[in-house]
Amino acid sequence: MAVACMLLIGPSVPGGALFARSLPADAAGDVVPNRVMTWNLCNPCEAGDVDRAAEIATYAPQVIGLQEACVSDVERIRDHLKRLYGLVYHVEYGPVLRSWGRCGGAPWIPGGFGQAVLSAAPMTDRVTVEYPDGGSEDRGYMAVTTTVDGRPVRVFNTHLAQRRQEAVRAEQTAVLATEVARHDRAIVLGDFNAVPEAPELARMWAVAADADPRCRPSPAGSCQPTTDWHSRFDYVFLRGIAPLGHRVQPTSYSDHHLLFADVDAT
Repeated sequence: MAVACMLLIGPSVPGGALFARSLPADAAGDVVPNRVMTWNLCNPCEAGDVDRAAEIATYAPQVIGLQEACVSDVERIRDHLKRLYGLVYHVEYGPVLRSWGRCGGAPWIPGGFGQAVLSAAPMTDRVTVEYPDGGSEDRGYMAVTTTVDGRPVRVFNTHLAQRRQEAVRAEQTAVLATEVARHDRAIVLGDFNAVPEAPELARMWAVAADADPRCRPSPAGSCQPTTDWHSRFDYVFLRGIAPLGHRVQPTSYSDHHLLFADVDAT
């Protein structure tokens, strides 16, 4: 009987739930080809991957940059997106640490932890770079070429040093901005662990603009917070690409909000 029930309803998902979480009535029906998103998943945060998948499926971006992502969680999220919502994503991983404490696994085979990019289109020319100084934890960026709004775009995903490591972040943004500047069109996603007017972000602002035209590196800017502690740490930087709209969506499944933007890459 138990086997028959499993055949009818499918396998259970993390957290004990048997069915996908219902999406809002205005949820995207399919992948939005000109939408990109960044999200720090927060590990360990005891969030279920089926719930994370539902958050992503609601907005169905073409490209998603994830930080603090366990490889095992990303694989489950991809599976839920495909099986429950019909959304198929390719995946590439960036700098990945081995973290038993965050991602589980046997002590001698710890789980992978770091960054990932999901894309509805195939990705090519992946590079992963560790910053010369990661700060209190090894950090880096990854970059891929994929399709956004029907055009090939270089997409970067990063996670800068945390807490009071301003000098380290300044060195990291210098490395990242130098590479971004090599491209006529680029999208930079990530958790920069710094507010817009922080001096260490000056190099990024020099080569790209925020997807929200009102968000600028000055006290006069109007940048929505993207964390539970009311700070703007997460960004969608655009270079050679026009913004069409953006949204910061609070979520109960991470201490960082979802941040996504619709863009014109043509």
